[in-house]
Amino acid sequence: MVLVCDAHIPYLVEAVRMNWPQVQVCPLEPEQIDALAVREADVLVVRTRTQVNKILLEGSRVRLVCTATIGFDHIDPAYCEAQGIHWASCPGCNAKAVCEYIEEAIEEVISHFQFPISNFSTIGIVGVGHVGSLVAEMAKRRGMNILLNDPPKGIGVSLDEIAEKADIITFHTPLDSSTFHLCDEAFLKRCKPGALIINAARGGVVDEKALLESGHPYILDTWENEPAIDRKVLNGAFRASMHIAGYSQEGKWNASQMCLNRIAEELQLPAVSLPLLPPKKVQEKNWLETITEVLKAYPERFETLRKNYPLR
Repeated sequence: MVLVCDAHIPYLVEAVRMNWPQVQVCPLEPEQIDALAVREADVLVVRTRTQVNKILLEGSRVRLVCTATIGFDHIDPAYCEAQGIHWASCPGCNAKAVCEYIEEAIEEVISHFQFPISNFSTIGIVGVGHVGSLVAEMAKRRGMNILLNDPPKGIGVSLDEIAEKADIITFHTPLDSSTFHLCDEAFLKRCKPGALIINAARGGVVDEKALLESGHPYILDTWENEPAIDRKVLNGAFRASMHIAGYSQEGKWNASQMCLNRIAEELQLPAVSLPLLPPKKVQEKNWLETITEVLKAYPERFETLRKNYPLR
């Protein structure tokens, strides 16, 4: 059996080699994962940079695709299902890390502008899945008023109410036809003056041009057209990062474990338990400010900076 995987998925390759000697594992750089590379693979494990569709999979013997990410907008589920190819994502794997990113973003805004917390008394959370739920718990601990919006789950208030009342609006939805440019010019015009917009979901959820022109302060971790991001949008951001909100040792460990569980189930292999992680490192103060300075100085290195970002 052959497993082709993105070489930047921690813990996975070592675990396969140590526990499943019958599986040949082939770690590749994302740009090396093409139709020829996966033709003889039984299992494919990717991240968001690999588009998993007919172009990649046609003529291959792949029967399982795992993405070591929460999001799966880089996978064509309809094609996979039509071809009998099973696929799986890792819902919630890095939710805690993304929540910590949102809290750090809020802390840095308050510190930089020397706002009292009362200036940010109400937070609007759009998307109340694994991440949004944790953000709501964090906001509750901070004593904030919380407005939730998640129509598919039948949760919360309307987007109009969030726009009218929220001092901070943070997006945590998947990207599909219903959420593309959910935060658009019309929405931004309805927002309170000075409302802070945060997007750590998917780039297409926010209309970046409208955001830049709106005058609202904003923090972006995800971007349209990654890695070729809009430099004007980047320069206008209060804080900016290269799609690393969920990059933590715990998040990567969770994702790899979830992928291993799914592979074991699909191929009827013995279950594998990854070694426990060491204690988490203490983050330096204002670490998001440091990332912002580096990215603004070297936007053309977006992908390199992302690959080399040290796990929190």
